[in-house]
Amino acid sequence: MTNTANIENAFQLAKERYAAMGVDVDIALQRIRNVAISVHCWQGDDVMGFEGDEGALGNGLAVTGNYPGRARTPDELREDLQLAYSLIPGRHRLNLHALYGEFQTPVDRDQIEVEHFQGWIDWAGDQGVSLDFNPSYFSHPKAADGFTLAHADAGIRQFWIDHGIASRKIAAAMGAAQGNPCVNNFWVPDGYKDVPVSRSAPRERLAASLDEIFAVDLPAEHTLDAVECKLFGIGSESYVVGSHEFYMGYAISRNKVLCLDAGHFHPTEVISDKISAALMYVPELLLHVSRGVRWDSDHVVTYSDELQAIMQEIVRGQYLDRVHIGLDFFDASINRVAAWAIGTRNALKAVMAALLEPIDQLQQLEREGDYTARLALTEELKSMPFGAVWDYYCQSVDVPVGAEWLDKVRDYEQRVQLHRTGDLQVAVS
Repeated sequence: MTNTANIENAFQLAKERYAAMGVDVDIALQRIRNVAISVHCWQGDDVMGFEGDEGALGNGLAVTGNYPGRARTPDELREDLQLAYSLIPGRHRLNLHALYGEFQTPVDRDQIEVEHFQGWIDWAGDQGVSLDFNPSYFSHPKAADGFTLAHADAGIRQFWIDHGIASRKIAAAMGAAQGNPCVNNFWVPDGYKDVPVSRSAPRERLAASLDEIFAVDLPAEHTLDAVECKLFGIGSESYVVGSHEFYMGYAISRNKVLCLDAGHFHPTEVISDKISAALMYVPELLLHVSRGVRWDSDHVVTYSDELQAIMQEIVRGQYLDRVHIGLDFFDASINRVAAWAIGTRNALKAVMAALLEPIDQLQQLEREGDYTARLALTEELKSMPFGAVWDYYCQSVDVPVGAEWLDKVRDYEQRVQLHRTGDLQVAVS
Protein backbone atom coordinates (compact mmCIF):
# COMPACT_ATOMS: atom_id res chain seq x y z
CA MET A 1 0.00 0.00 0.00
CA THR A 2 1.13 3.52 -0.76
CA ASN A 3 2.21 5.60 2.22
CA THR A 4 -0.14 8.59 2.47
CA ALA A 5 2.38 10.77 4.28
CA ASN A 6 5.02 10.10 1.63
CA ILE A 7 2.61 11.13 -1.13
CA GLU A 8 1.74 14.36 0.66
CA ASN A 9 5.40 15.15 1.34
CA ALA A 10 6.32 14.52 -2.30
CA PHE A 11 3.40 16.69 -3.37
CA GLN A 12 4.52 19.62 -1.23
CA LEU A 13 8.02 19.42 -2.68
CA ALA A 14 6.56 19.27 -6.19
CA LYS A 15 4.44 22.36 -5.48
CA GLU A 16 7.56 24.27 -4.52
CA ARG A 17 9.38 23.18 -7.69
CA TYR A 18 6.46 24.19 -9.90
CA ALA A 19 5.97 27.48 -8.04
CA ALA A 20 9.58 28.36 -8.85
CA MET A 21 8.59 28.07 -12.53
CA GLY A 22 5.51 30.24 -12.02
CA VAL A 23 2.98 27.38 -11.95
CA ASP A 24 0.19 27.27 -9.35
CA VAL A 25 -0.41 23.56 -8.74
CA ASP A 26 -3.62 24.16 -6.79
CA ILE A 27 -5.19 25.90 -9.79
CA ALA A 28 -4.16 23.00 -12.02
CA LEU A 29 -5.85 20.56 -9.63
CA GLN A 30 -9.02 22.64 -9.63
CA ARG A 31 -9.11 22.69 -13.42
CA ILE A 32 -8.53 19.00 -13.97
CA ARG A 33 -11.46 18.16 -11.74
CA ASN A 34 -13.68 19.73 -14.41
CA VAL A 35 -12.25 17.67 -17.28
CA ALA A 36 -14.64 14.91 -18.32
CA ILE A 37 -13.40 12.16 -20.65
CA SER A 38 -16.05 10.35 -22.70
CA VAL A 39 -15.22 6.69 -22.08
CA HIS A 40 -16.25 4.42 -24.97
CA CYS A 41 -18.55 1.53 -24.16
CA TRP A 42 -17.26 -0.72 -26.97
CA GLN A 43 -13.96 -1.58 -25.25
CA GLY A 44 -15.97 -3.72 -22.82
CA ASP A 45 -17.53 -6.15 -25.29
CA ASP A 46 -15.35 -6.01 -28.44
CA VAL A 47 -17.86 -3.85 -30.37
CA MET A 48 -20.44 -6.65 -30.42
CA GLY A 49 -23.44 -4.71 -29.11
CA PHE A 50 -26.71 -6.19 -27.93
CA GLU A 51 -28.78 -6.63 -31.07
CA GLY A 52 -28.70 -10.41 -30.69
CA ASP A 53 -26.40 -11.17 -33.63
CA GLU A 54 -22.83 -11.95 -32.62
CA GLY A 55 -21.47 -12.25 -36.14
CA ALA A 56 -18.33 -10.73 -37.56
CA LEU A 57 -17.92 -6.98 -37.22
CA GLY A 58 -17.28 -6.17 -40.85
CA ASN A 59 -17.10 -2.78 -42.54
CA GLY A 60 -13.43 -2.30 -41.75
CA LEU A 61 -13.67 -2.98 -38.02
CA ALA A 62 -11.61 -5.66 -36.30
CA VAL A 63 -10.98 -6.58 -32.66
CA THR A 64 -8.10 -8.94 -31.95
CA GLY A 65 -7.56 -11.19 -28.94
CA ASN A 66 -9.76 -13.53 -26.95
CA TYR A 67 -9.10 -12.55 -23.34
CA PRO A 68 -11.73 -14.06 -21.04
CA GLY A 69 -14.50 -12.09 -19.39
CA ARG A 70 -16.10 -10.12 -22.21
CA ALA A 71 -19.33 -8.37 -21.21
CA ARG A 72 -22.24 -10.11 -22.95
CA THR A 73 -25.21 -8.16 -21.59
CA PRO A 74 -25.96 -4.52 -20.74
CA ASP A 75 -25.85 -5.34 -17.03
CA GLU A 76 -22.42 -6.97 -17.32
CA LEU A 77 -21.12 -4.02 -19.34
CA ARG A 78 -22.47 -1.55 -16.79
CA GLU A 79 -20.89 -3.56 -13.95
CA ASP A 80 -17.52 -3.46 -15.72
CA LEU A 81 -17.86 0.27 -16.37
CA GLN A 82 -18.62 0.99 -12.73
CA LEU A 83 -15.38 -0.69 -11.71
CA ALA A 84 -13.47 1.21 -14.39
CA TYR A 85 -14.87 4.56 -13.25
CA SER A 86 -13.86 3.76 -9.65
CA LEU A 87 -10.24 3.46 -10.81
CA ILE A 88 -10.16 6.77 -12.68
CA PRO A 89 -9.99 10.13 -10.87
CA GLY A 90 -12.73 12.62 -11.73
CA ARG A 91 -16.28 12.30 -13.03
CA HIS A 92 -16.49 11.17 -16.62
CA ARG A 93 -18.92 10.42 -19.43
CA LEU A 94 -19.97 7.31 -21.37
CA ASN A 95 -20.00 7.09 -25.15
CA LEU A 96 -22.68 4.67 -26.44
CA HIS A 97 -23.20 3.26 -29.93
CA ALA A 98 -26.70 2.64 -31.24
CA LEU A 99 -26.17 -1.12 -31.32
CA TYR A 100 -25.96 -1.08 -27.50
CA GLY A 101 -29.68 -0.60 -26.93
CA GLU A 102 -31.71 -3.05 -24.87
CA PHE A 103 -33.99 -4.87 -27.28
CA GLN A 104 -36.57 -7.27 -25.85
CA THR A 105 -37.63 -8.06 -29.41
CA PRO A 106 -35.53 -7.53 -32.55
CA VAL A 107 -35.64 -3.95 -33.81
CA ASP A 108 -33.91 -2.83 -36.98
CA ARG A 109 -31.76 0.27 -36.77
CA ASP A 110 -34.15 2.56 -38.58
CA GLN A 111 -36.72 1.83 -35.86
CA ILE A 112 -34.71 2.36 -32.67
CA GLU A 113 -36.31 4.62 -30.08
CA VAL A 114 -35.57 6.26 -26.76
CA GLU A 115 -37.21 3.38 -24.89
CA HIS A 116 -34.43 1.06 -26.05
CA PHE A 117 -31.91 3.23 -24.19
CA GLN A 118 -33.97 4.10 -21.15
CA GLY A 119 -32.01 1.58 -19.08
CA TRP A 120 -28.80 3.40 -19.94
CA ILE A 121 -30.37 6.78 -19.18
CA ASP A 122 -31.59 5.56 -15.78
CA TRP A 123 -28.25 3.94 -14.94
CA ALA A 124 -26.34 7.06 -15.97
CA GLY A 125 -28.56 9.19 -13.75
CA ASP A 126 -27.94 6.90 -10.78
CA GLN A 127 -24.18 6.90 -11.38
CA GLY A 128 -23.85 10.63 -12.09
CA VAL A 129 -22.50 9.85 -15.57
CA SER A 130 -23.44 11.85 -18.67
CA LEU A 131 -23.98 10.10 -22.00
CA ASP A 132 -22.76 10.66 -25.55
CA PHE A 133 -24.06 8.74 -28.57
CA ASN A 134 -23.24 7.39 -32.03
CA PRO A 135 -25.42 5.97 -34.80
CA SER A 136 -23.97 2.61 -35.92
CA TYR A 137 -23.29 2.47 -39.65
CA PHE A 138 -21.52 -0.90 -39.66
CA SER A 139 -22.01 -4.63 -38.93
CA HIS A 140 -25.36 -4.77 -40.69
CA PRO A 141 -26.65 -6.51 -43.85
CA LYS A 142 -27.46 -3.12 -45.40
CA ALA A 143 -23.82 -2.10 -44.99
CA ALA A 144 -22.33 -5.32 -46.31
CA ASP A 145 -21.00 -3.76 -49.52
CA GLY A 146 -19.24 -0.95 -47.70
CA PHE A 147 -21.77 1.81 -48.39
CA THR A 148 -24.53 3.35 -46.25
CA LEU A 149 -25.41 7.06 -46.50
CA ALA A 150 -23.57 7.35 -49.82
CA HIS A 151 -25.11 4.20 -51.29
CA ALA A 152 -26.25 4.32 -54.93
CA ASP A 153 -29.46 2.51 -53.93
CA ALA A 154 -31.96 5.13 -52.71
CA GLY A 155 -33.78 2.57 -50.56
CA ILE A 156 -30.66 1.60 -48.64
CA ARG A 157 -29.72 5.24 -48.33
CA GLN A 158 -33.13 6.03 -46.84
CA PHE A 159 -32.78 3.21 -44.31
CA TRP A 160 -29.58 4.75 -43.01
CA ILE A 161 -31.00 8.27 -43.12
CA ASP A 162 -33.85 7.08 -40.92
CA HIS A 163 -31.31 5.49 -38.57
CA GLY A 164 -29.53 8.83 -38.26
CA ILE A 165 -32.77 10.68 -37.57
CA ALA A 166 -33.74 8.15 -34.90
CA SER A 167 -30.29 8.42 -33.33
CA ARG A 168 -30.56 12.21 -33.07
CA LYS A 169 -33.87 11.89 -31.21
CA ILE A 170 -32.30 9.44 -28.78
CA ALA A 171 -29.28 11.69 -28.22
CA ALA A 172 -31.55 14.67 -27.56
CA ALA A 173 -33.51 12.67 -25.00
CA MET A 174 -30.27 11.70 -23.26
CA GLY A 175 -29.16 15.32 -23.14
CA ALA A 176 -32.50 16.49 -21.79
CA ALA A 177 -32.40 13.86 -19.05
CA GLN A 178 -28.84 14.63 -17.94
CA GLY A 179 -29.01 18.42 -18.23
CA ASN A 180 -26.08 18.84 -20.63
CA PRO A 181 -25.58 18.19 -24.35
CA CYS A 182 -25.16 14.64 -25.57
CA VAL A 183 -22.56 14.71 -28.35
CA ASN A 184 -23.91 12.57 -31.22
CA ASN A 185 -21.10 11.53 -33.56
CA PHE A 186 -21.64 10.41 -37.16
CA TRP A 187 -18.99 8.13 -38.67
CA VAL A 188 -19.76 6.15 -41.82
CA PRO A 189 -17.40 3.59 -43.41
CA ASP A 190 -18.42 4.28 -47.03
CA GLY A 191 -15.63 3.86 -49.56
CA TYR A 192 -13.99 1.73 -52.24
CA LYS A 193 -11.23 -0.82 -51.97
CA ASP A 194 -9.93 0.17 -55.40
CA VAL A 195 -9.73 3.49 -57.21
CA PRO A 196 -13.17 4.85 -58.20
CA VAL A 197 -14.03 6.50 -61.50
CA SER A 198 -16.25 9.07 -59.81
CA ARG A 199 -15.13 10.49 -56.49
CA SER A 200 -17.75 13.22 -56.55
CA ALA A 201 -21.01 11.25 -56.91
CA PRO A 202 -20.75 9.38 -53.57
CA ARG A 203 -19.81 12.61 -51.80
CA GLU A 204 -22.82 14.39 -53.26
CA ARG A 205 -25.05 11.56 -52.01
CA LEU A 206 -23.42 11.63 -48.56
CA ALA A 207 -23.89 15.38 -48.21
CA ALA A 208 -27.54 15.12 -49.28
CA SER A 209 -28.16 12.27 -46.81
CA LEU A 210 -26.59 14.19 -43.95
CA ASP A 211 -28.60 17.29 -44.81
CA GLU A 212 -31.79 15.23 -44.59
CA ILE A 213 -30.74 13.78 -41.23
CA PHE A 214 -29.95 17.23 -39.84
CA ALA A 215 -32.97 18.97 -41.42
CA VAL A 216 -34.74 19.37 -38.07
CA ASP A 217 -32.96 21.64 -35.60
CA LEU A 218 -32.69 20.11 -32.14
CA PRO A 219 -31.90 22.16 -29.00
CA ALA A 220 -28.14 22.66 -28.66
CA GLU A 221 -28.52 22.32 -24.91
CA HIS A 222 -29.70 18.73 -25.52
CA THR A 223 -27.51 17.44 -28.34
CA LEU A 224 -24.60 18.42 -30.58
CA ASP A 225 -24.07 16.82 -34.00
CA ALA A 226 -20.50 15.78 -34.83
CA VAL A 227 -19.12 14.41 -38.11
CA GLU A 228 -15.99 12.22 -38.27
CA CYS A 229 -13.49 11.95 -41.11
CA LYS A 230 -11.17 9.13 -42.11
CA LEU A 231 -8.31 8.62 -44.56
CA PHE A 232 -8.76 4.92 -45.28
CA GLY A 233 -9.96 1.65 -43.78
CA ILE A 234 -10.01 -2.08 -44.45
CA GLY A 235 -12.07 -2.40 -47.62
CA SER A 236 -11.79 1.31 -48.35
CA GLU A 237 -8.05 1.59 -48.87
CA SER A 238 -8.24 3.66 -52.04
CA TYR A 239 -11.14 6.00 -51.34
CA VAL A 240 -13.20 7.07 -48.35
CA VAL A 241 -16.24 9.22 -49.11
CA GLY A 242 -16.07 11.08 -45.79
CA SER A 243 -12.51 12.38 -46.04
CA HIS A 244 -11.04 15.10 -43.85
CA GLU A 245 -11.60 17.72 -46.54
CA PHE A 246 -15.21 16.60 -47.02
CA TYR A 247 -16.13 16.80 -43.36
CA MET A 248 -14.11 19.93 -42.67
CA GLY A 249 -16.12 21.68 -45.36
CA TYR A 250 -19.36 20.13 -44.18
CA ALA A 251 -18.80 21.11 -40.55
CA ILE A 252 -17.90 24.68 -41.48
CA SER A 253 -20.83 25.16 -43.87
CA ARG A 254 -23.40 23.47 -41.58
CA ASN A 255 -22.03 24.66 -38.23
CA LYS A 256 -21.36 21.15 -36.94
CA VAL A 257 -18.83 19.76 -34.49
CA LEU A 258 -15.86 18.24 -36.32
CA CYS A 259 -14.53 14.93 -34.98
CA LEU A 260 -10.81 14.22 -35.33
CA ASP A 261 -9.72 10.64 -34.62
CA ALA A 262 -6.04 10.12 -33.81
CA GLY A 263 -5.93 7.01 -35.99
CA HIS A 264 -7.78 8.31 -39.03
CA PHE A 265 -4.97 10.07 -40.83
CA HIS A 266 -1.76 9.23 -42.63
CA PRO A 267 0.82 7.82 -40.18
CA THR A 268 2.92 10.99 -40.59
CA GLU A 269 -0.05 13.24 -39.68
CA VAL A 270 -1.04 14.06 -36.11
CA ILE A 271 -4.26 15.61 -34.86
CA SER A 272 -2.39 17.81 -32.37
CA ASP A 273 -1.31 19.83 -35.41
CA LYS A 274 -4.90 20.24 -36.63
CA ILE A 275 -6.72 21.40 -33.48
CA SER A 276 -5.97 25.13 -33.58
CA ALA A 277 -6.46 25.31 -37.36
CA ALA A 278 -9.84 23.59 -37.27
CA LEU A 279 -11.08 25.67 -34.33
CA MET A 280 -10.60 28.83 -36.38
CA TYR A 281 -13.55 27.72 -38.51
CA VAL A 282 -15.72 25.24 -36.58
CA PRO A 283 -17.43 25.98 -33.26
CA GLU A 284 -16.25 22.91 -31.39
CA LEU A 285 -14.21 19.75 -31.83
CA LEU A 286 -14.75 16.17 -30.76
CA LEU A 287 -11.58 14.14 -30.36
CA HIS A 288 -11.38 10.36 -30.54
CA VAL A 289 -8.11 9.73 -28.75
CA SER A 290 -6.64 6.45 -29.87
CA ARG A 291 -3.29 4.91 -30.79
CA GLY A 292 -2.68 3.61 -34.25
CA VAL A 293 0.15 1.17 -34.83
CA ARG A 294 1.01 1.42 -38.53
CA TRP A 295 -2.70 1.82 -39.31
CA ASP A 296 -5.99 2.75 -37.61
CA SER A 297 -5.67 -0.17 -35.22
CA ASP A 298 -7.17 1.52 -32.14
CA HIS A 299 -4.62 0.35 -29.59
CA VAL A 300 -4.99 1.30 -25.91
CA VAL A 301 -3.88 4.89 -25.34
CA THR A 302 -0.40 5.12 -23.85
CA TYR A 303 1.43 8.13 -22.45
CA SER A 304 3.00 8.92 -25.78
CA ASP A 305 4.48 12.11 -27.24
CA GLU A 306 1.40 12.60 -29.42
CA LEU A 307 -1.01 12.15 -26.51
CA GLN A 308 0.90 14.82 -24.61
CA ALA A 309 0.95 17.07 -27.69
CA ILE A 310 -2.83 16.75 -28.10
CA MET A 311 -3.51 17.81 -24.52
CA GLN A 312 -0.88 20.55 -24.64
CA GLU A 313 -2.56 22.02 -27.71
CA ILE A 314 -5.95 22.01 -25.98
CA VAL A 315 -4.66 23.61 -22.78
CA ARG A 316 -2.23 26.06 -24.37
CA GLY A 317 -4.90 27.27 -26.77
CA GLN A 318 -7.50 27.62 -23.97
CA TYR A 319 -9.76 25.19 -25.81
CA LEU A 320 -10.96 23.05 -22.91
CA ASP A 321 -14.46 24.51 -23.24
CA ARG A 322 -14.54 23.90 -27.02
CA VAL A 323 -13.07 20.40 -27.26
CA HIS A 324 -14.90 17.23 -26.25
CA ILE A 325 -12.34 14.56 -25.37
CA GLY A 326 -13.42 11.00 -26.08
CA LEU A 327 -11.55 7.69 -26.31
CA ASP A 328 -11.75 5.13 -29.10
CA PHE A 329 -9.82 1.87 -28.75
CA PHE A 330 -10.68 -1.80 -28.39
CA ASP A 331 -8.19 -4.40 -27.23
CA ALA A 332 -9.32 -7.95 -26.47
CA SER A 333 -5.80 -9.24 -25.83
CA ILE A 334 -5.79 -7.90 -22.25
CA ASN A 335 -8.35 -7.46 -19.50
CA ARG A 336 -10.91 -5.04 -20.93
CA VAL A 337 -11.48 -3.12 -17.69
CA ALA A 338 -7.72 -2.70 -17.32
CA ALA A 339 -7.61 -1.31 -20.87
CA TRP A 340 -10.18 1.34 -19.90
CA ALA A 341 -8.23 2.24 -16.76
CA ILE A 342 -4.88 2.46 -18.55
CA GLY A 343 -6.17 4.53 -21.47
CA THR A 344 -8.31 6.95 -19.49
CA ARG A 345 -5.77 7.51 -16.74
CA ASN A 346 -3.14 8.22 -19.39
CA ALA A 347 -5.39 10.75 -21.11
CA LEU A 348 -5.95 12.52 -17.80
CA LYS A 349 -2.24 12.42 -16.95
CA ALA A 350 -1.53 14.19 -20.21
CA VAL A 351 -4.13 16.86 -19.41
CA MET A 352 -2.62 17.39 -15.97
CA ALA A 353 0.91 17.66 -17.37
CA ALA A 354 -0.33 20.32 -19.79
CA LEU A 355 -2.02 22.21 -16.96
CA LEU A 356 1.31 22.26 -15.09
CA GLU A 357 3.14 24.20 -17.78
CA PRO A 358 4.14 27.87 -17.30
CA ILE A 359 2.20 28.72 -20.45
CA ASP A 360 2.19 32.51 -20.05
CA GLN A 361 5.95 32.54 -19.61
CA LEU A 362 6.53 30.22 -22.57
CA GLN A 363 4.28 32.25 -24.85
CA GLN A 364 5.95 35.49 -23.77
CA LEU A 365 9.34 34.03 -24.68
CA GLU A 366 7.93 33.02 -28.05
CA ARG A 367 6.54 36.51 -28.72
CA GLU A 368 9.93 37.97 -27.87
CA GLY A 369 11.68 35.57 -30.21
CA ASP A 370 13.67 33.95 -27.40
CA TYR A 371 13.50 30.46 -28.84
CA THR A 372 16.55 29.38 -26.84
CA ALA A 373 14.76 29.87 -23.54
CA ARG A 374 11.54 28.42 -24.96
CA LEU A 375 13.30 25.16 -25.84
CA ALA A 376 15.27 25.09 -22.59
CA LEU A 377 12.15 25.44 -20.44
CA THR A 378 10.01 22.97 -22.39
CA GLU A 379 12.81 20.42 -22.01
CA GLU A 380 13.20 21.13 -18.28
CA LEU A 381 9.48 20.48 -17.83
CA LYS A 382 10.01 16.88 -18.88
CA SER A 383 11.89 16.10 -15.66
CA MET A 384 9.63 18.06 -13.31
CA PRO A 385 7.92 16.01 -10.54
CA PHE A 386 4.61 15.66 -12.38
CA GLY A 387 4.07 12.15 -10.97
CA ALA A 388 3.94 13.46 -7.41
CA VAL A 389 1.07 15.79 -8.34
CA TRP A 390 -0.79 13.00 -10.15
CA ASP A 391 -0.44 10.63 -7.18
CA TYR A 392 -1.71 13.30 -4.81
CA TYR A 393 -4.69 13.98 -7.09
CA CYS A 394 -5.61 10.29 -7.15
CA GLN A 395 -5.28 10.02 -3.38
CA SER A 396 -7.32 13.18 -2.79
CA VAL A 397 -10.31 11.75 -4.69
CA ASP A 398 -9.98 8.25 -3.19
CA VAL A 399 -8.79 6.55 -6.37
CA PRO A 400 -5.98 3.96 -6.36
CA VAL A 401 -2.50 5.48 -6.51
CA GLY A 402 0.07 4.10 -8.92
CA ALA A 403 -0.56 0.54 -10.07
CA GLU A 404 -2.73 -0.31 -7.04
CA TRP A 405 -5.77 -0.26 -9.35
CA LEU A 406 -4.45 -3.41 -11.05
CA ASP A 407 -5.01 -5.44 -7.88
CA LYS A 408 -8.68 -4.44 -7.94
CA VAL A 409 -8.99 -5.48 -11.58
CA ARG A 410 -7.36 -8.86 -10.93
CA ASP A 411 -9.66 -9.48 -7.96
CA TYR A 412 -12.69 -8.56 -10.09
CA GLU A 413 -11.48 -10.81 -12.88
CA GLN A 414 -11.28 -13.78 -10.52
CA ARG A 415 -14.58 -13.08 -8.76
CA VAL A 416 -16.70 -11.97 -11.72
CA GLN A 417 -15.29 -12.03 -15.23
CA LEU A 418 -13.91 -15.58 -15.25
CA HIS A 419 -17.30 -16.91 -14.17
CA ARG A 420 -19.17 -15.59 -17.19
CA THR A 421 -20.59 -18.52 -19.14
CA GLY A 422 -18.46 -19.46 -22.09
CA ASP A 423 -15.50 -17.41 -20.89
CA LEU A 424 -14.34 -19.50 -17.93
CA GLN A 425 -10.65 -20.15 -18.55
CA VAL A 426 -7.31 -19.35 -17.02
CA ALA A 427 -6.17 -15.80 -17.72
CA VAL A 428 -2.56 -14.97 -18.37
CA SER A 429 -1.71 -11.97 -16.19
